[in-house]
Amino acid sequence: MSQLKIFIELTRLNKPTGIMLLFWPCSWGLAYAYVVEKNLYQFLYFLLLFFLGSVLMRSAGCIVNDIVDKDIDKKVQRTKNRPLACNLISVKLALVYALGLCSLAFLILIQFNALTIILGFVSMVFAFSYPFMKRITYWPQFFLGLTFNWGIMMAWAAVTNTISVEIVTLYTSAIFWTLGYDTIYGAQDIADDELIGVKSTSVKFKNNIILFVGFCYFINAALIFFLFYDKFNLNNSFLFMTIYILSLIYQIIRFEKNNPKKCLNIFKINNFSGFFLFFGIALIN
Repeated sequence: MSQLKIFIELTRLNKPTGIMLLFWPCSWGLAYAYVVEKNLYQFLYFLLLFFLGSVLMRSAGCIVNDIVDKDIDKKVQRTKNRPLACNLISVKLALVYALGLCSLAFLILIQFNALTIILGFVSMVFAFSYPFMKRITYWPQFFLGLTFNWGIMMAWAAVTNTISVEIVTLYTSAIFWTLGYDTIYGAQDIADDELIGVKSTSVKFKNNIILFVGFCYFINAALIFFLFYDKFNLNNSFLFMTIYILSLIYQIIRFEKNNPKKCLNIFKINNFSGFFLFFGIALIN
């Protein structure tokens, strides 16, 4: 296998759903800030920077995750063929790749104001502690939510140079979104995880998993409604937000925990969910 192919598989660049699930929360924060500031050029420029940052940091995060989970991945059907699990690449070289990606992400980070840079460094704590959480708690999905949605805070700060109650509310709603979709994703591995002792919300709530996902999505939708209800009217914003809510309901209806392929397909729907909410926020009058 060529080094390029190994690098692509190591960073999951061939599986872009994860990149977009990291990017969409950034876009929500930027869209909300755009509603306040109405600076279209800055909005589009920052959107590009945050997308590039999402590609780089998600890729680096995948490498760190695979280094930490190298021995676990060998025992899980879905992950046993990953490059580090198969010894196709050394840990040392993988670390070089991760440091290179983080260095490029740092060059993007310093384009923003001081508050955003500080928040960016805080995100590193979340990003590089997350892979260890499945060993110590049944709530690694919660820590993934803290990590994957931190871009909301950074994006808002990049435009407004502040942190507000409203943006913390949006961030909190997104954590519940991640709790829901990553529980669906984790359902693929329940049998393997139980066998090797790996913890997750998918394992913890395996007997009531649809109820748990539904609860998470309900809290997400309720917080979004609370945040934007006074801005709703019968315009495109309302339409996109309605489609967003319907996409979550569809996932709950179609989800089957004992069907790994369907779990993955339902999980991927969240890429479209993120897209719809982005336009729902951006088109608020």
